[in-house]
Amino acid sequence: MIKTKNPHVVLLACPGAGHVLPMMEFARRLTEHDHNFTVTIITHTSLSSSGVKSSSSILDSLPSSISIATLPAVPLDDLTSADARIETFIITAVKRALPHVRDLLAAIVGERGDDVVAFAADMFCSWALPIAADLGLPKYILFLPNLMALASILQLPELDAATTCAYRDLPEPVRLPGCVPLRGADLFDTVQDRSNEAYGHLVETARHHLLADGILVNTFDEMEHDAISAFRELADKGVYPPVYPVGPFFRPCSSEAAEHICSRWLDEQPEASVLYVCFGSGGALSVTQTAELAAGLEASGQRFLWVVHLPSDKDSSAGYFSSDGHVAQDPLSYLPEGFLTRTNGRGLAVPTWVPQVEILNHPAVGGFVSHCGWNSTLESVTAGVPTVVWPLFAEQRMNAVMLEERVGIALRPKVREDGLVTRAEVAAVVKELMVGEKGASARSKTKELQMSAAKAWAPDGPSHKALEAIIGKWKFTNNGV
Repeated sequence: MIKTKNPHVVLLACPGAGHVLPMMEFARRLTEHDHNFTVTIITHTSLSSSGVKSSSSILDSLPSSISIATLPAVPLDDLTSADARIETFIITAVKRALPHVRDLLAAIVGERGDDVVAFAADMFCSWALPIAADLGLPKYILFLPNLMALASILQLPELDAATTCAYRDLPEPVRLPGCVPLRGADLFDTVQDRSNEAYGHLVETARHHLLADGILVNTFDEMEHDAISAFRELADKGVYPPVYPVGPFFRPCSSEAAEHICSRWLDEQPEASVLYVCFGSGGALSVTQTAELAAGLEASGQRFLWVVHLPSDKDSSAGYFSSDGHVAQDPLSYLPEGFLTRTNGRGLAVPTWVPQVEILNHPAVGGFVSHCGWNSTLESVTAGVPTVVWPLFAEQRMNAVMLEERVGIALRPKVREDGLVTRAEVAAVVKELMVGEKGASARSKTKELQMSAAKAWAPDGPSHKALEAIIGKWKFTNNGV
Protein backbone atom coordinates (compact mmCIF):
# COMPACT_ATOMS: atom_id res chain seq x y z
CA MET A 1 0.00 0.00 0.00
CA ILE A 2 1.10 3.58 -0.76
CA LYS A 3 1.06 6.18 1.98
CA THR A 4 -0.79 9.34 0.99
CA LYS A 5 1.19 12.50 1.72
CA ASN A 6 -1.72 14.94 1.61
CA PRO A 7 -4.81 12.91 2.56
CA HIS A 8 -8.19 14.53 2.01
CA VAL A 9 -11.50 13.41 3.53
CA VAL A 10 -14.95 14.41 2.28
CA LEU A 11 -17.76 14.61 4.86
CA LEU A 12 -21.43 14.84 3.89
CA ALA A 13 -23.64 16.55 6.48
CA CYS A 14 -27.41 16.41 6.61
CA PRO A 15 -29.56 19.49 7.19
CA GLY A 16 -29.86 20.80 10.74
CA ALA A 17 -27.44 22.57 13.07
CA GLY A 18 -27.48 19.59 15.42
CA HIS A 19 -25.81 17.55 12.69
CA VAL A 20 -23.63 20.17 10.97
CA LEU A 21 -21.97 21.55 14.10
CA PRO A 22 -20.59 18.28 15.54
CA MET A 23 -19.41 17.29 12.06
CA MET A 24 -17.43 20.52 11.94
CA GLU A 25 -15.91 19.69 15.30
CA PHE A 26 -14.94 16.21 14.10
CA ALA A 27 -13.29 17.77 11.04
CA ARG A 28 -11.40 20.18 13.28
CA ARG A 29 -10.26 17.33 15.51
CA LEU A 30 -9.15 15.29 12.50
CA THR A 31 -7.01 18.09 11.07
CA GLU A 32 -5.56 19.02 14.47
CA HIS A 33 -4.71 15.39 15.20
CA ASP A 34 -2.81 15.03 11.92
CA HIS A 35 -1.82 18.29 10.25
CA ASN A 36 -1.43 16.66 6.84
CA PHE A 37 -5.18 16.03 6.62
CA THR A 38 -7.55 18.39 4.86
CA VAL A 39 -11.34 18.12 4.83
CA THR A 40 -14.25 19.20 2.66
CA ILE A 41 -17.63 19.32 4.40
CA ILE A 42 -20.58 19.15 2.00
CA THR A 43 -23.71 20.82 3.36
CA HIS A 44 -27.29 21.25 2.15
CA THR A 45 -29.00 24.59 1.48
CA SER A 46 -32.48 23.03 1.49
CA LEU A 47 -34.25 23.36 4.83
CA SER A 48 -33.04 26.43 6.70
CA SER A 49 -31.70 25.14 9.98
CA SER A 50 -31.90 26.70 13.39
CA GLY A 51 -28.82 27.51 15.42
CA VAL A 52 -27.63 29.99 12.79
CA LYS A 53 -25.66 32.14 15.24
CA SER A 54 -23.67 29.19 16.51
CA SER A 55 -23.13 27.81 12.99
CA SER A 56 -21.82 31.13 11.70
CA SER A 57 -19.34 31.61 14.54
CA ILE A 58 -17.94 28.12 14.10
CA LEU A 59 -17.69 28.55 10.33
CA ASP A 60 -15.68 31.72 10.87
CA SER A 61 -13.32 29.92 13.24
CA LEU A 62 -12.59 26.88 11.05
CA PRO A 63 -8.94 26.48 10.01
CA SER A 64 -7.96 26.81 6.36
CA SER A 65 -7.52 23.03 6.18
CA ILE A 66 -11.33 22.66 6.33
CA SER A 67 -13.46 23.91 3.45
CA ILE A 68 -17.24 24.03 3.04
CA ALA A 69 -19.03 23.10 -0.19
CA THR A 70 -22.75 23.78 -0.38
CA LEU A 71 -25.16 21.77 -2.51
CA PRO A 72 -27.81 23.53 -4.62
CA ALA A 73 -31.27 23.69 -3.11
CA VAL A 74 -33.74 20.98 -4.12
CA PRO A 75 -37.53 21.42 -4.30
CA LEU A 76 -39.52 20.24 -1.29
CA ASP A 77 -42.75 22.12 -1.90
CA ASP A 78 -44.58 18.91 -2.73
CA LEU A 79 -44.18 17.65 0.86
CA THR A 80 -47.46 19.15 1.98
CA SER A 81 -48.87 16.32 4.09
CA ALA A 82 -49.97 17.51 7.52
CA ASP A 83 -48.28 14.53 9.15
CA ALA A 84 -44.96 14.88 7.30
CA ARG A 85 -42.18 14.45 9.86
CA ILE A 86 -38.77 16.08 10.08
CA GLU A 87 -37.13 12.85 8.94
CA THR A 88 -39.21 12.81 5.75
CA PHE A 89 -38.07 16.34 4.89
CA ILE A 90 -34.43 15.56 5.71
CA ILE A 91 -34.20 12.24 3.88
CA THR A 92 -36.15 13.55 0.88
CA ALA A 93 -33.77 16.51 0.65
CA VAL A 94 -30.80 14.14 0.90
CA LYS A 95 -32.11 11.77 -1.79
CA ARG A 96 -33.03 14.54 -4.21
CA ALA A 97 -29.58 16.11 -3.80
CA LEU A 98 -27.75 12.85 -4.66
CA PRO A 99 -27.07 13.85 -8.31
CA HIS A 100 -25.44 17.04 -7.03
CA VAL A 101 -23.45 15.01 -4.48
CA ARG A 102 -22.23 12.74 -7.27
CA ASP A 103 -21.13 15.68 -9.42
CA LEU A 104 -19.39 17.45 -6.55
CA LEU A 105 -17.65 14.36 -5.22
CA ALA A 106 -16.50 13.44 -8.74
CA ALA A 107 -15.12 16.96 -9.18
CA ILE A 108 -13.21 16.75 -5.89
CA VAL A 109 -11.76 13.37 -6.87
CA GLY A 110 -10.90 14.73 -10.32
CA GLU A 111 -9.07 17.68 -8.79
CA ARG A 112 -7.29 15.91 -5.93
CA GLY A 113 -6.90 12.40 -7.34
CA ASP A 114 -5.53 9.79 -4.96
CA ASP A 115 -5.32 12.35 -2.15
CA VAL A 116 -9.04 11.77 -1.54
CA VAL A 117 -8.77 8.87 0.91
CA ALA A 118 -12.28 8.53 2.36
CA PHE A 119 -15.90 9.63 2.21
CA ALA A 120 -17.98 9.77 5.40
CA ALA A 121 -21.70 10.51 5.43
CA ASP A 122 -24.01 11.57 8.23
CA MET A 123 -26.50 8.91 9.38
CA PHE A 124 -29.35 10.30 7.23
CA CYS A 125 -27.02 10.56 4.23
CA SER A 126 -26.15 6.85 4.04
CA TRP A 127 -27.96 6.86 0.68
CA ALA A 128 -24.80 8.46 -0.76
CA LEU A 129 -22.50 5.53 0.09
CA PRO A 130 -22.97 3.82 -3.33
CA ILE A 131 -21.75 7.03 -4.99
CA ALA A 132 -18.49 6.81 -3.05
CA ALA A 133 -18.21 3.13 -3.96
CA ASP A 134 -18.65 3.95 -7.67
CA LEU A 135 -15.79 6.43 -7.38
CA GLY A 136 -13.57 3.88 -5.63
CA LEU A 137 -13.56 5.66 -2.27
CA PRO A 138 -13.62 3.97 1.13
CA LYS A 139 -17.08 4.77 2.52
CA TYR A 140 -17.97 5.43 6.13
CA ILE A 141 -20.83 6.63 8.30
CA LEU A 142 -20.12 9.45 10.74
CA PHE A 143 -22.82 8.63 13.30
CA LEU A 144 -23.32 11.70 15.47
CA PRO A 145 -25.72 10.28 18.10
CA ASN A 146 -24.61 7.47 20.42
CA LEU A 147 -24.00 3.75 20.02
CA MET A 148 -27.40 2.83 21.49
CA ALA A 149 -29.08 4.86 18.74
CA LEU A 150 -26.88 3.17 16.13
CA ALA A 151 -27.82 -0.25 17.51
CA SER A 152 -31.52 0.58 17.25
CA ILE A 153 -31.08 1.80 13.66
CA LEU A 154 -29.17 -1.32 12.60
CA GLN A 155 -31.74 -3.59 14.21
CA LEU A 156 -34.72 -1.78 12.70
CA PRO A 157 -34.99 -3.84 9.48
CA GLU A 158 -35.02 -7.01 11.59
CA LEU A 159 -37.64 -5.60 13.95
CA ASP A 160 -39.70 -4.46 10.97
CA ALA A 161 -39.70 -7.95 9.48
CA ALA A 162 -40.36 -9.75 12.76
CA THR A 163 -43.20 -7.61 14.13
CA THR A 164 -46.44 -6.07 12.94
CA CYS A 165 -47.79 -4.31 16.02
CA ALA A 166 -46.96 -0.77 17.04
CA TYR A 167 -43.60 -0.76 18.79
CA ARG A 168 -45.14 0.78 21.89
CA ASP A 169 -47.23 -2.41 22.16
CA LEU A 170 -44.32 -4.86 22.05
CA PRO A 171 -44.81 -7.35 24.92
CA GLU A 172 -41.08 -7.69 25.66
CA PRO A 173 -38.28 -5.12 25.98
CA VAL A 174 -36.05 -4.55 22.96
CA ARG A 175 -32.55 -5.76 23.78
CA LEU A 176 -29.80 -4.02 21.86
CA PRO A 177 -26.14 -5.14 22.02
CA GLY A 178 -24.59 -4.05 25.31
CA CYS A 179 -27.40 -1.58 26.07
CA VAL A 180 -30.01 -1.24 28.80
CA PRO A 181 -33.29 -2.95 27.71
CA LEU A 182 -35.75 -0.54 26.11
CA ARG A 183 -39.51 -0.45 26.06
CA GLY A 184 -40.84 -0.23 22.53
CA ALA A 185 -42.22 3.21 23.35
CA ASP A 186 -38.67 4.43 24.07
CA LEU A 187 -37.36 3.63 20.59
CA PHE A 188 -36.83 6.36 17.99
CA ASP A 189 -39.82 8.68 17.85
CA THR A 190 -39.76 8.16 14.08
CA VAL A 191 -40.73 4.48 14.28
CA GLN A 192 -43.75 4.84 16.55
CA ASP A 193 -46.16 5.35 13.64
CA ARG A 194 -45.46 2.60 11.13
CA SER A 195 -47.98 4.07 8.68
CA ASN A 196 -46.09 7.37 8.44
CA GLU A 197 -43.85 7.84 5.40
CA ALA A 198 -40.90 8.64 7.67
CA TYR A 199 -40.90 5.09 9.05
CA GLY A 200 -40.20 3.53 5.65
CA HIS A 201 -37.52 6.10 4.96
CA LEU A 202 -35.74 5.20 8.20
CA VAL A 203 -35.89 1.45 7.55
CA GLU A 204 -34.26 1.94 4.16
CA THR A 205 -31.69 4.33 5.61
CA ALA A 206 -30.79 1.63 8.14
CA ARG A 207 -30.17 -0.90 5.36
CA HIS A 208 -27.78 1.52 3.68
CA HIS A 209 -25.71 1.67 6.88
CA LEU A 210 -24.60 -1.91 6.27
CA LEU A 211 -22.84 -0.75 3.08
CA ALA A 212 -20.29 1.20 5.13
CA ASP A 213 -16.69 0.06 5.54
CA GLY A 214 -16.84 1.41 9.09
CA ILE A 215 -18.90 3.61 11.37
CA LEU A 216 -17.41 6.45 13.43
CA VAL A 217 -19.55 7.16 16.50
CA ASN A 218 -19.71 10.26 18.69
CA THR A 219 -19.31 8.42 21.99
CA PHE A 220 -16.56 7.28 24.34
CA ASP A 221 -15.65 4.19 26.30
CA GLU A 222 -16.80 5.13 29.79
CA MET A 223 -20.18 6.30 28.51
CA GLU A 224 -21.01 3.12 26.56
CA HIS A 225 -18.37 0.55 27.49
CA ASP A 226 -20.62 -2.53 27.26
CA ALA A 227 -22.10 -1.49 23.92
CA ILE A 228 -18.63 -0.85 22.47
CA SER A 229 -17.48 -4.31 23.57
CA ALA A 230 -20.61 -5.93 22.10
CA PHE A 231 -20.16 -4.17 18.76
CA ARG A 232 -16.54 -5.27 18.53
CA GLU A 233 -17.65 -8.88 18.87
CA LEU A 234 -20.38 -8.41 16.24
CA ALA A 235 -17.95 -6.74 13.82
CA ASP A 236 -15.47 -9.61 14.28
CA LYS A 237 -18.26 -11.98 13.27
CA GLY A 238 -19.10 -9.88 10.22
CA VAL A 239 -22.57 -8.94 11.47
CA TYR A 240 -21.99 -5.18 11.40
CA PRO A 241 -19.26 -2.91 10.02
CA PRO A 242 -16.42 -2.05 12.44
CA VAL A 243 -17.28 0.73 14.88
CA TYR A 244 -14.85 3.44 15.96
CA PRO A 245 -15.85 5.37 19.14
CA VAL A 246 -14.12 8.68 18.45
CA GLY A 247 -16.14 11.07 20.65
CA PRO A 248 -17.01 13.17 22.35
CA PHE A 249 -17.08 16.00 19.82
CA PHE A 250 -17.89 19.28 21.49
CA ARG A 251 -17.24 22.92 20.78
CA PRO A 252 -14.65 24.56 23.06
CA CYS A 253 -15.63 27.68 24.99
CA SER A 254 -15.21 31.03 23.28
CA SER A 255 -14.09 34.19 25.08
CA GLU A 256 -16.59 36.21 23.03
CA ALA A 257 -19.50 34.67 24.95
CA ALA A 258 -18.38 36.44 28.12
CA GLU A 259 -20.10 39.57 26.82
CA HIS A 260 -23.47 37.86 26.36
CA ILE A 261 -26.21 39.05 28.71
CA CYS A 262 -26.53 35.54 30.15
CA SER A 263 -22.85 35.35 31.05
CA ARG A 264 -22.95 38.72 32.74
CA TRP A 265 -26.04 37.70 34.73
CA LEU A 266 -24.44 34.40 35.74
CA ASP A 267 -21.35 36.26 36.98
CA GLU A 268 -23.53 37.69 39.74
CA GLN A 269 -24.95 34.33 40.91
CA PRO A 270 -23.50 31.99 43.57
CA GLU A 271 -21.53 28.95 42.48
CA ALA A 272 -23.59 25.96 41.23
CA SER A 273 -26.84 27.72 42.13
CA VAL A 274 -28.46 28.20 38.72
CA LEU A 275 -30.59 25.70 36.82
CA TYR A 276 -30.12 26.04 33.05
CA VAL A 277 -33.28 25.18 31.09
CA CYS A 278 -33.07 24.59 27.34
CA PHE A 279 -34.69 22.14 24.94
CA GLY A 280 -32.14 22.40 22.17
CA SER A 281 -32.28 24.40 18.96
CA GLY A 282 -35.40 22.57 17.75
CA GLY A 283 -37.45 21.48 20.76
CA ALA A 284 -40.88 22.96 21.39
CA LEU A 285 -43.26 22.56 24.32
CA SER A 286 -47.01 23.01 24.09
CA VAL A 287 -48.60 26.25 25.27
CA THR A 288 -49.96 24.49 28.35
CA GLN A 289 -46.65 22.79 29.12
CA THR A 290 -44.80 26.08 28.80
CA ALA A 291 -47.10 27.59 31.41
CA GLU A 292 -46.69 24.58 33.73
CA LEU A 293 -42.91 24.73 33.41
CA ALA A 294 -42.93 28.42 34.24
CA ALA A 295 -45.13 27.87 37.29
CA GLY A 296 -42.94 24.96 38.43
CA LEU A 297 -39.73 26.96 38.12
CA GLU A 298 -41.29 29.78 40.09
CA ALA A 299 -42.57 27.43 42.80
CA SER A 300 -39.22 25.64 43.12
CA GLY A 301 -37.53 28.69 44.60
CA GLN A 302 -34.38 27.88 42.62
CA ARG A 303 -32.40 30.25 40.44
CA PHE A 304 -32.82 29.53 36.74
CA LEU A 305 -31.76 30.59 33.26
CA TRP A 306 -34.42 29.57 30.73
CA VAL A 307 -34.01 29.68 26.96
CA VAL A 308 -37.62 30.06 25.80
CA HIS A 309 -38.71 28.80 22.39
CA LEU A 310 -41.99 29.37 20.63
CA PRO A 311 -44.48 26.77 21.84
CA SER A 312 -46.24 24.35 19.51
CA ASP A 313 -49.30 22.26 20.28
CA LYS A 314 -48.76 20.11 17.19
CA ASP A 315 -45.06 19.28 16.91
CA SER A 316 -42.43 18.97 19.64
CA SER A 317 -39.74 19.45 16.98
CA ALA A 318 -41.36 22.58 15.50
CA GLY A 319 -38.26 24.71 16.08
CA TYR A 320 -35.87 22.35 14.31
CA PHE A 321 -36.12 24.31 11.08
CA SER A 322 -36.62 28.01 11.60
CA SER A 323 -38.81 30.24 9.47
CA ASP A 324 -39.43 33.93 9.12
CA GLY A 325 -42.74 33.48 10.91
CA HIS A 326 -40.96 32.06 13.93
CA VAL A 327 -38.43 34.86 13.98
CA ALA A 328 -41.19 37.51 13.94
CA GLN A 329 -42.78 36.21 17.14
CA ASP A 330 -41.56 36.75 20.69
CA PRO A 331 -41.40 33.49 22.68
CA LEU A 332 -41.47 35.41 25.97
CA SER A 333 -44.98 36.62 25.17
CA TYR A 334 -46.23 33.10 25.88
CA LEU A 335 -45.04 33.12 29.50
CA PRO A 336 -47.67 33.52 32.23
CA GLU A 337 -48.66 37.09 33.07
CA GLY A 338 -46.39 38.54 35.73
CA PHE A 339 -43.93 35.61 35.64
CA LEU A 340 -40.95 37.70 34.57
CA THR A 341 -41.67 40.33 37.22
CA ARG A 342 -42.16 37.83 40.04
CA THR A 343 -38.95 35.93 39.23
CA ASN A 344 -36.85 38.99 38.44
CA GLY A 345 -33.39 38.66 39.99
CA ARG A 346 -33.78 34.96 40.75
CA GLY A 347 -34.47 33.93 37.17
CA LEU A 348 -33.61 35.04 33.67
CA ALA A 349 -35.66 34.11 30.61
CA VAL A 350 -34.16 34.78 27.18
CA PRO A 351 -35.64 34.07 23.76
CA THR A 352 -34.42 31.45 21.29
CA TRP A 353 -30.64 31.19 21.70
CA VAL A 354 -27.72 31.43 24.14
CA PRO A 355 -24.06 30.29 23.91
CA GLN A 356 -24.81 26.92 25.50
CA VAL A 357 -21.31 25.51 25.89
CA GLU A 358 -20.19 28.64 27.72
CA ILE A 359 -23.33 28.65 29.89
CA LEU A 360 -22.87 25.02 30.95
CA ASN A 361 -19.24 25.65 31.84
CA HIS A 362 -20.00 28.75 33.92
CA PRO A 363 -19.29 28.16 37.64
CA ALA A 364 -22.76 29.42 38.59
CA VAL A 365 -24.57 26.65 36.68
CA GLY A 366 -25.36 23.59 38.81
CA GLY A 367 -28.05 21.76 36.83
CA PHE A 368 -29.58 21.39 33.37
CA VAL A 369 -33.15 20.68 32.24
CA SER A 370 -32.55 19.18 28.80
CA HIS A 371 -34.41 17.58 25.90
CA CYS A 372 -31.67 14.93 25.90
CA GLY A 373 -30.32 15.62 22.44
CA TRP A 374 -26.94 13.94 22.18
CA ASN A 375 -25.01 17.14 21.53
CA SER A 376 -26.51 18.74 24.65
CA THR A 377 -25.86 15.56 26.61
CA LEU A 378 -22.17 15.51 25.74
CA GLU A 379 -21.86 19.24 26.42
CA SER A 380 -23.34 18.82 29.89
CA VAL A 381 -21.17 15.77 30.64
CA THR A 382 -17.96 17.50 29.58
CA ALA A 383 -18.99 20.47 31.75
CA GLY A 384 -19.76 18.19 34.72
CA VAL A 385 -23.39 19.37 35.03
CA PRO A 386 -26.14 16.86 36.05
CA THR A 387 -29.42 16.78 34.17
CA VAL A 388 -33.18 16.57 34.43
CA VAL A 389 -34.04 14.63 31.27
CA TRP A 390 -37.12 15.80 29.37
CA PRO A 391 -37.07 13.98 25.99
CA LEU A 392 -39.18 15.34 23.14
CA PHE A 393 -38.42 13.59 19.82
CA ALA A 394 -35.91 11.61 17.71
CA GLU A 395 -33.73 9.29 19.85
CA GLN A 396 -34.11 11.41 22.97
CA ARG A 397 -36.20 8.89 24.92
CA MET A 398 -33.46 6.30 24.47
CA ASN A 399 -30.89 8.82 25.66
CA ALA A 400 -33.01 9.55 28.72
CA VAL A 401 -33.21 5.86 29.63
CA MET A 402 -29.45 5.49 29.28
CA LEU A 403 -28.61 8.56 31.34
CA GLU A 404 -31.03 7.73 34.14
CA GLU A 405 -30.84 3.93 34.35
CA ARG A 406 -27.41 2.97 32.98
CA VAL A 407 -25.15 5.95 33.63
CA GLY A 408 -26.94 7.43 36.66
CA ILE A 409 -26.28 11.08 35.91
CA ALA A 410 -29.87 12.27 35.45
CA LEU A 411 -33.27 12.59 37.11
CA ARG A 412 -36.52 12.25 35.19
CA PRO A 413 -39.85 13.93 35.98
CA LYS A 414 -43.06 11.94 36.16
CA VAL A 415 -45.30 12.44 33.13
CA ARG A 416 -49.08 12.21 33.24
CA GLU A 417 -50.95 9.94 30.83
CA ASP A 418 -51.82 12.96 28.70
CA GLY A 419 -48.08 13.76 28.38
CA LEU A 420 -48.08 16.75 30.73
CA VAL A 421 -45.44 17.36 33.40
CA THR A 422 -47.31 19.29 36.09
CA ARG A 423 -46.00 22.37 37.86
CA ALA A 424 -45.80 20.43 41.12
CA GLU A 425 -43.65 17.76 39.46
CA VAL A 426 -41.44 20.40 37.84
CA ALA A 427 -40.86 22.07 41.22
CA ALA A 428 -40.15 18.74 42.92
CA VAL A 429 -37.64 17.41 40.38
CA VAL A 430 -35.89 20.78 40.08
CA LYS A 431 -35.43 21.04 43.86
CA GLU A 432 -34.21 17.43 44.01
CA LEU A 433 -31.62 18.02 41.31
CA MET A 434 -30.31 21.26 42.79
CA VAL A 435 -30.40 20.56 46.56
CA GLY A 436 -31.56 16.95 47.07
CA GLU A 437 -29.67 13.70 47.74
CA LYS A 438 -30.48 12.20 44.34
CA GLY A 439 -29.23 15.37 42.70
CA ALA A 440 -26.02 15.20 44.70
CA SER A 441 -25.48 11.60 43.57
CA ALA A 442 -26.12 12.53 39.93
CA ARG A 443 -23.71 15.47 40.27
CA SER A 444 -20.98 13.25 41.67
CA LYS A 445 -21.36 10.69 38.89
CA THR A 446 -21.41 13.43 36.26
CA LYS A 447 -18.11 14.79 37.60
CA GLU A 448 -16.61 11.30 37.32
CA LEU A 449 -17.85 10.97 33.75
CA GLN A 450 -16.48 14.42 32.98
CA MET A 451 -13.01 13.20 33.93
CA SER A 452 -13.45 10.07 31.83
CA ALA A 453 -14.46 12.15 28.81
CA ALA A 454 -11.29 14.20 29.17
CA LYS A 455 -9.17 11.05 29.53
CA ALA A 456 -10.75 9.60 26.37
CA TRP A 457 -8.89 12.22 24.36
CA ALA A 458 -5.61 12.03 26.25
CA PRO A 459 -2.71 10.68 24.12
CA ASP A 460 -3.26 7.17 25.47
CA GLY A 461 -7.06 7.48 25.71
CA PRO A 462 -9.46 5.14 23.85
CA SER A 463 -11.02 7.81 21.62
CA HIS A 464 -7.59 9.16 20.70
CA LYS A 465 -6.47 5.64 19.79
CA ALA A 466 -9.66 4.98 17.79
CA LEU A 467 -9.05 8.10 15.71
CA GLU A 468 -5.43 7.09 15.20
CA ALA A 469 -6.63 3.71 13.94
CA ILE A 470 -8.96 5.24 11.38
CA ILE A 471 -6.35 7.79 10.31
CA GLY A 472 -3.90 4.93 9.80
CA LYS A 473 -6.35 3.26 7.41
CA TRP A 474 -7.14 6.45 5.53
CA LYS A 475 -3.49 7.33 4.97
CA PHE A 476 -3.02 4.29 2.76
CA THR A 477 -4.77 4.36 -0.59
CA ASN A 478 -7.16 1.52 -1.45
CA ASN A 479 -7.14 0.36 2.20
CA GLY A 480 -10.34 1.76 3.62
CA VAL A 481 -11.64 -1.30 5.47
